[in-house]
Amino acid sequence: MPNRLASATSPYLRQHADNPVDWREWGDDAFAEAARRDVPLLVSVGYAACHWCHVMAHESFEDDATAAFMNAHFVNVKVDREERPDVDAVYMSATQAMTGQGGWPMTVFTTPDGAPFFCGTYFPPRRVQSVPSFPEVLASIAAAWQTRRDEVVASAASIRAALAGEPDDDAAAPLVPVPAPVVDDALVGRALVALRPTVDRVHGGFGGAPKFPPSTALEWLLRHHARTGDRAVLALAEDALTAMARGGMHDQLGGGFARYAVDASWTVPHFEKMLYDNALLLRVYAHWWRATGSPLARRVATGTARWLLRDLRTPEGGLASALDADTDGREGTTYVWTPDELRAVLGDADGVWAAQVFGVTPDGTFEHGTSVLQLRADPAGPDDAARLDAVRERLLAHRGTRPQPGRDDKVVSAWNGLAVAALAEAGALLDEPTWVTAAHEVATLLLDVHVRSPRDDERHGAHDGERPDGHHGAQHDDRVDGQVGGQVGGQASTRLVRASRDGVAGSAPAVLEDYADVAEGFLALAAVTGDARWVGHAGGLLETVLTRFPDGAGGFFDTADDETDPVLARIRRPQDPADGPTPSGQAAAAGALLTYAALTGSVRHREAAERALAVPLRIAERYPRAAGWALATAEALLDGPREVAVVGPPDDEGTRAL
Repeated sequence: MPNRLASATSPYLRQHADNPVDWREWGDDAFAEAARRDVPLLVSVGYAACHWCHVMAHESFEDDATAAFMNAHFVNVKVDREERPDVDAVYMSATQAMTGQGGWPMTVFTTPDGAPFFCGTYFPPRRVQSVPSFPEVLASIAAAWQTRRDEVVASAASIRAALAGEPDDDAAAPLVPVPAPVVDDALVGRALVALRPTVDRVHGGFGGAPKFPPSTALEWLLRHHARTGDRAVLALAEDALTAMARGGMHDQLGGGFARYAVDASWTVPHFEKMLYDNALLLRVYAHWWRATGSPLARRVATGTARWLLRDLRTPEGGLASALDADTDGREGTTYVWTPDELRAVLGDADGVWAAQVFGVTPDGTFEHGTSVLQLRADPAGPDDAARLDAVRERLLAHRGTRPQPGRDDKVVSAWNGLAVAALAEAGALLDEPTWVTAAHEVATLLLDVHVRSPRDDERHGAHDGERPDGHHGAQHDDRVDGQVGGQVGGQASTRLVRASRDGVAGSAPAVLEDYADVAEGFLALAAVTGDARWVGHAGGLLETVLTRFPDGAGGFFDTADDETDPVLARIRRPQDPADGPTPSGQAAAAGALLTYAALTGSVRHREAAERALAVPLRIAERYPRAAGWALATAEALLDGPREVAVVGPPDDEGTRAL
């Protein structure tokens, strides 16, 4: 029989609806049940496209004996980290502090009030050398709770205190205002000095395996080159962009990028494909093309945009979160090839040629003698280019007949905001008006479904996404002058939900990155279309940032003051100013605030942006890859805003063209 997750809106949670584990969603009832039974909680955090999450589910959560023990000794809670990044952030801090590493699936045992006392990630079903099996972990935790309760509670209290203070963590919330560094060429220069030792001179990019796309750092480098003309900095960006474009992490047939490469040479990807990576990379490759006119940059940007709109578009006009890493329980099945398969699809001549171009060998570069396609050779001329295009089309058509990876259909506010900005800018730069239209449709969905007006909250409660008239989100007639009605601190304020599915708003509140990235998307759309209403919509979101998220020291928390989960609040109100695969909420807020100030002349928003950069730019001087978006925003501070006046009669063709 399906468990309690059968009615969940999260695709990840629904993947576990048929487990024999008595899973619950994160919420008051789970903590109340743990207190009633006087047992710990087992909080399992993952996401729908995660390969190792699937592995642990098959090995352990689908096992009747393991599930029976879990049900007898714990209250079991399943969390979608993409839907609840606040829960993930707090428990990931605990996991990293206790184990020195993190990842998903994340396995956290807590007291009935949510304080973590034992953390880990993936546990195998049987012991592997020094790694205990999951049944061993379960038995040890259950025994400790029964026989050494005082030690467990004391450990939880110690961990809670450490997380609340985190004195050794560079990303910890400052207790007093951090002096803002002077944003000048010297600061940027120090960040470049810190970046250069991490450059991979052999394979391109930064650091070693695994290699994630350094999207925010690349955006910074391209903006720095645009401001200064520094060719050496442009070369750093181009080396990484070229290596990623030619490697196996880039889908050479269908466009778009996988989440990361497992090796230093960008050869073998972790095959899940995420909206956020591709939105950021679309924008970066479009900006590379703007800087250089590179045909490779244009082709990659075009392929990525087409993939977004072909494979992630939802019927409601939004963009889904991800494609799974696995197909039928195996990773990469949809994407890899052998020489024999190429010849079978293309014929002998084209098959042999394609194997050379794409680096497909008898030994293979992946499992079982299969190869991940890479672009090993450029077309020698127009004839070869046409041949390569034809080969790509035939292989992609054949690949479409294979089993396909699952899709996580939830529409996340932040990532769709990033996609709005990318599609709008790339569409304008590359003269693809259909991309701008798509950006407008995504933005409209966010406005109609994800925006909550104060009037909605008063009628239906802070997290009820559905209105009595059967629609969802904010009503258009609630908006005044481009902003949602309602006053906070004398200014119009807009509230968001984190995600929706099938056009229905979810219950999880938006976090800082949602407000900032959606505002960023709206502002980019305004810049491209000239429709100033989007500036007003962005202003409402940023007013909420300025009134609900401040930390009192110039920065921002990741959760709103009135929407921080009470369980998490007892441990640590989430705040991380460092970039991950996406811009940190604080850096994204600074960027959106600065753009809004440039478009409106608001000194208040510019000053708020400068204050918000203080902590991220301190990080940038030591770990620039963790502060790429803050550095990109610093480049904007140094460069502008630039103003262009078009002077001429309004009815003149030249005036209109300009």
